[in-house]
Amino acid sequence: MKKNVSTLIRLSQKAKYSGLFLALLAASPFANAQTKDQNVTVDGKTFKDLNKNGKLDIWEDTRLSVDKRIDAIIKQMTNAEKVNLLIGTGMPGIEVLTGPIGDSKQGLVPGAAGGTDSFERFGIPATIVADGPAGLRIAPTRENDSKTYYATAFPVGTALASTWNKTLLEQVGKAMGNEVKEYGVDVLLAPALNIHRNPLNGRNFEYYSEDPLISGKTAAAIVNGIQSQGVGTSIKHFAANNEESNRLTINAHVSERAMRELYLRNFEIAVKESQPWTVMSSYNKLNGVYTSDSEDLLTQVLRNEWGFKGIVMTDWFGGFPGFESIRDGGISDVVKQMNAGNDLLMPGIPAQKKVLLAALDSGKLSQEVANLNVKRILEYVFKTPTFAQYKYSNKPNLTQNAEVTRNAATEGMVLLKNDKNALPFADKQKEVSLFGVTSYAWITGGTGSGSVNNKHTVSLLEGLNAAGYKLDKELVDLYKPHAEKEVVAEKERRKARGILALPERLPELKMDDAFIAKKAETSE
Repeated sequence: MKKNVSTLIRLSQKAKYSGLFLALLAASPFANAQTKDQNVTVDGKTFKDLNKNGKLDIWEDTRLSVDKRIDAIIKQMTNAEKVNLLIGTGMPGIEVLTGPIGDSKQGLVPGAAGGTDSFERFGIPATIVADGPAGLRIAPTRENDSKTYYATAFPVGTALASTWNKTLLEQVGKAMGNEVKEYGVDVLLAPALNIHRNPLNGRNFEYYSEDPLISGKTAAAIVNGIQSQGVGTSIKHFAANNEESNRLTINAHVSERAMRELYLRNFEIAVKESQPWTVMSSYNKLNGVYTSDSEDLLTQVLRNEWGFKGIVMTDWFGGFPGFESIRDGGISDVVKQMNAGNDLLMPGIPAQKKVLLAALDSGKLSQEVANLNVKRILEYVFKTPTFAQYKYSNKPNLTQNAEVTRNAATEGMVLLKNDKNALPFADKQKEVSLFGVTSYAWITGGTGSGSVNNKHTVSLLEGLNAAGYKLDKELVDLYKPHAEKEVVAEKERRKARGILALPERLPELKMDDAFIAKKAETSE
């Protein structure tokens, strides 16, 4: 997404740099540069003219190290440009929840969760990040476009970890990465690998295990698979994210030993064995400090001890004490977040930009810290398919990826106890009673960021019918219309509440004990 600087700033930049650049140009080999088809030729070598100015800028010279090219950009950036890079480009539809907070354009990939800003004068493109843990979450339909953009719904995290098969998990990652890249996204906001601490945690479905070794090894395999396709990941939620209730205000009290042995060990394994492009700091406080404000967590442990090289981004509105506070003009402690080593504030709102720019102008936020965070974000941008001008197809290999997800689902099924060989149930002439609204209105995994707009699902009802089982017709005739009605009602409710509306359990069909007892007698 492009954000224009004011005319005044543009003019001052032009006056400041044009004279210096022309003086250097006259004395350099760049003077022989020729422009053709947005390329620049110097001494017989051809380079991309990223900013289309007909000259070879230092950051366009691929003979130089990425480090030198990025440093050249940072030296020329204004404080306003630095701030625009440190804060995300917003999230379309978020105004429904927060009230008007600024202009959030849709970006290049409808349904994506946000991204980083573009800078025309450097030829730096906007990059795109999208959910999620169970597969790519983008909008299936687009304005003035008859095509449907489906993605594959992979098994939820707990099921994937239950395969205990790192080779298969890497295949899952490769399939996810294929869809991320071919739909024009740069980073998948996944995998999620927090510890199963409490069975009531609303996001347990996307986490792997109560065991940090399983969680870490599973995440590393997924990350290696995704990133083998030339796109990035964002492991999350760092750290001690153990509940969804009051998730923006909850304070997790954890001892140093428990943190090291349980809540950090899985992230350490994933970082050291797969080097994810990004890490997402969590919503919660940890021992009284928001994780996005914690220099101990994000710099000392993550970078200095584990050697993490990528960027840290907040979870969406991380560091805010609640969504209502955004409506009331509240703000995260942006200076503390920057000093802690949280490079990118997501999804980004104008109030954060205003405060951060004032802090940088006044010296409350040092140039040294801002430049370091900007550099890490530019290092990320330089790795992306978008920066490489990859021509994505919008046609991932959905057929092959469906086979991968089926294999993963099969291996993830775990039969804990099979008394008297009750399963498999092979006698298809005996009647089966199918209870439960979601046996008919199928949920293909988690919800929220774990949702995927997939092309094809098979409900339990459809699966049993296809396999030739004899079902209790009275139950089917009762449940089907009930389920259809409740699905429509839930969609309308969520549409009315906006983009972050929490999903609710579909109401069950009411039936008395006598009816249930009757079905127990007639059903196998």
